[in-house]
Amino acid sequence: MAHDIEVRKIPFDFNAVPPVWHPTNYEWSHMVNGASLTMPHLEPFLNRTMREALAHIEDPELREDVDGFIRQEAQHFTNHRRYNDMLKGSGYPELAEVERTFEADYEALEQRSLEWRLAYSAGFETMTMGVTEWLINHRQELFQDADPVIASFVIWHMIEETEHKSVAIDVYQAVSGKYWLRIAGLIWGSLHVGFMSRRAYRAMMQRDGKWRDLPTRLRLWSMVGRFFLRAGGAMLRALNPSYHPDKRIRTRHLLHLPMHGNKSPACP
Repeated sequence: MAHDIEVRKIPFDFNAVPPVWHPTNYEWSHMVNGASLTMPHLEPFLNRTMREALAHIEDPELREDVDGFIRQEAQHFTNHRRYNDMLKGSGYPELAEVERTFEADYEALEQRSLEWRLAYSAGFETMTMGVTEWLINHRQELFQDADPVIASFVIWHMIEETEHKSVAIDVYQAVSGKYWLRIAGLIWGSLHVGFMSRRAYRAMMQRDGKWRDLPTRLRLWSMVGRFFLRAGGAMLRALNPSYHPDKRIRTRHLLHLPMHGNKSPACP
């Protein structure tokens, strides 16, 4: 059965958003910024991989899911690119060089087989489910007092991740289905995106003069630890040979909340 994948074009306005958008959590602000920097490079890669896989998929419902996946990821790409342009224009010009390293990474990855790229894609999408559970279930703690535009932006992205959460693994299983290759993709895809994000937030924290500040680093390590603890749970569940992400979490009710006004989905 095809999944209900809805494409939403939300006009987030980033013009008045400060780079440190959470006034009491500097480190979390830049961790999210770092993740955003990776998205306009990761998401086109995912979409190209899914389009290539369509040649090997006959199931009309799975093909419909792939179409929804691609269109949602295209919207994520558009908004992240606009947000990242704001970051680069707000005192972080070195991010342009960081992005060039991302381009090189994905150019190299494009040379790998379709089977490996699908395993990487399924692995990354699996990791995001653990992160989504954390962000949704702890949204008040993580986003209370944050800029409502960014709180809404992040929650919107994560909600849509849950809507297409099954597509990458379904496509992988349809084209390949090899268990150990899926596990390799899970580990590599998750760690690769995590370390790319680190390149970006490190550059921003260096520009701010805080990268070598011990209290800042301790708080950062604490946030990174919480991130990997949550993502790690999803990765451990995915080690089960019969793993499938359907029905893991339900988040659609959050879409009835305002998405970028005075109140965000983080603060119902």
